[in-house]
Amino acid sequence: MNMSEFDDAYEDQQRIRGAIIATPISDLPLRDAVQVDATSTVADAVHAMNENHTGCVLVQKGGKLVGIFTERDVLNKVFFREDSRTVAVEAVMTKSPETLEADETIAFALNKMSVGGYRHIPIVEPGGKPVGVLSVRDIVDFLVDMFPEDVLNLPPSLDNAIARSRDGG
Repeated sequence: MNMSEFDDAYEDQQRIRGAIIATPISDLPLRDAVQVDATSTVADAVHAMNENHTGCVLVQKGGKLVGIFTERDVLNKVFFREDSRTVAVEAVMTKSPETLEADETIAFALNKMSVGGYRHIPIVEPGGKPVGVLSVRDIVDFLVDMFPEDVLNLPPSLDNAIARSRDGG
């Protein structure tokens, strides 16, 4: 008996759902946590973000995670401040960020990110020490890896792939 496209799509949906529900965050290639001290300036934090090609830095004080500073914080809390280059990052960071442990599932992370509107969540050890950062991009990359041929073989632009005349079809 031949499978229909519907059956094939249903199997893909079940496979994705199962992978998201069962896969722990520790299976993803997480980026190391880029950290700055709470007394660092915003300029130092932005420099660390740029140097490490990341959208956030974790803010620590005395070795403990006290906040997260993101691109969104730069736009919403820093950009129009006259002292934006010299203000301490602790004055504009998001305090006491939500965290996850590496043994929690991607589904749990997605739920927390969706409900909270987060693009980055610190991953911590059971004692609370930051060990990495999970980003929405990490999850997208995980999903893309499930369909490498389908995603990576797409034409660079769908506009170029659509036939505009019968001769092109």
